[in-house]
Amino acid sequence: MVEITLLSEADLRRCVALDDQAVECVEDGFRALGTGTVVMPPILSMAIREANGEVDVKTAYVPGLPSFAIKVSPGFFDNPALGLASTSGLMMLFCARTGQVQALLLDNGYLTDIRTAAAGAVAARHLARADASHACILGAGMQARMQLRALSLVRPIRRATFWARDPARADAAAREMGAELGIKATACADPATCVAQADVIVTTTPATRPILLADWLRPGQHVTAMGSDQHGKNELDPASLARADLYVPDRLSQTRALGELRSAVQSGALPADARFPELGDIVAGTAPGRATPEQITIADLTGTGVQDTVIAIHALRRARAQGLGTLFNT
Repeated sequence: MVEITLLSEADLRRCVALDDQAVECVEDGFRALGTGTVVMPPILSMAIREANGEVDVKTAYVPGLPSFAIKVSPGFFDNPALGLASTSGLMMLFCARTGQVQALLLDNGYLTDIRTAAAGAVAARHLARADASHACILGAGMQARMQLRALSLVRPIRRATFWARDPARADAAAREMGAELGIKATACADPATCVAQADVIVTTTPATRPILLADWLRPGQHVTAMGSDQHGKNELDPASLARADLYVPDRLSQTRALGELRSAVQSGALPADARFPELGDIVAGTAPGRATPEQITIADLTGTGVQDTVIAIHALRRARAQGLGTLFNT
């Protein structure tokens, strides 16, 4: 007989938050990835262009952990017009010793949101200046807000500026986050001005053409690019990667296919065989992160299966500790 735990989105929201523990959990995942022992196949990605949608399937096995997750993550970007969230999905957790199903996490994309924001915090912790206090967020959706929350966990953010194609959304995000975090947060109509004033820039859009130009960057800045996780997406001017003193992918093979690196190689800004240290290498200490305050650093985060495995295990442990979920015996 196998016992399976069913966790609803409500259960998961009760037991998992974007907090220091979530960031440490994801950082541990990247550290394991940097050891070279993690088994993580390429993303299974399918575009559904007629509905402006996509579906990604990610997984990873981390030696030493009791379980591994398989995550199915749809993103349908016209959904807000229908009164629906852009992202949804679920995670399935399996025993790493027997392969038996341990849990179904019907998170509706919530855990993906948490681990994505936490990855941004990990990147900033290792690549942004320790005194970085002004954030620029390009985008005004849910993940834009979460990225600012995560950034505030690892850097002394006192000011934030939002830019979005819809100025009203940027203004709403700024008002909400300013009140929540107790910082000065404003909307800016000009993205170049927004970027130039910041210490940390986070891009969080589904853009297919650059929204951040290389000429806008200045010494000492860190950029975390979150949006390019599908063929055809592109948020950064390809020249910005060549200008950076340190470019860091979450997974080099993924960013060559799906991330900002893909666009930089296609444009000729970088050679196709260029090698870069991954974020896991930097977290594990096998490659250096930011070396000087004047460096320009860029993190290219496409989302990894190891993040899904570690956040799913984290969620199940917390749920069990709180007695949450419904048990099924099969």
